[in-house]
Amino acid sequence: MSRRVLALVAVLALALAILTGLAVRRGVLGSEEQTAAVGGPFQLVDASGASVDQDVLKGKWSAVFFGFTHCPDICPTTLFEMAEVERTLGARAGDLQTVFISVDPQRDTVQQVAAYLNNPAFPKQLVGLTGTAAQIDQAAKAYHVYYSKSGEGADYTVNHASYTYLMSPKGRFVCVLPYELTPEQTAAKIATAMKAGPNAESC
Repeated sequence: MSRRVLALVAVLALALAILTGLAVRRGVLGSEEQTAAVGGPFQLVDASGASVDQDVLKGKWSAVFFGFTHCPDICPTTLFEMAEVERTLGARAGDLQTVFISVDPQRDTVQQVAAYLNNPAFPKQLVGLTGTAAQIDQAAKAYHVYYSKSGEGADYTVNHASYTYLMSPKGRFVCVLPYELTPEQTAAKIATAMKAGPNAESC
């Protein structure tokens, strides 16, 4: 798949997620209890091997990003920049966690995810999640995240959406954090949501 086509698919998926969220909030698709715009139940495994569900997002602001440990560019760049976001937020960074969800169940074992995230240049408050193909597919569908395996053999890659979702301490969708933002811009959006409180609906 060409980079142009992949970019178009990612943009369309992002637009669908945003429009769905707006429709829910305006009552077109019903209440939040009836229709979850972004987010929902999932069962995954963290880097210690413990089973976790959507409650891992509660209690902190969560920057949720889907990627894979063999990703050559988007994933490490996003994690490097989220580390800079932590530094920019200062004391408020203690209320934020970055949640990395793998879209590569074949290679991203618990051990592989743990080793990958053990990078001092990545965020200090970083949660890594993986699971079976079915578990990852469930989580990706809940977050309207596109991904697909590309290529054969050990060196295959995974095409996937590049944006990050900000979720509130209640585990609810707040806003999209586009890949194109600078760390300073991302930190400003998160700070805006934090100022609005756990019931924030935008940033």
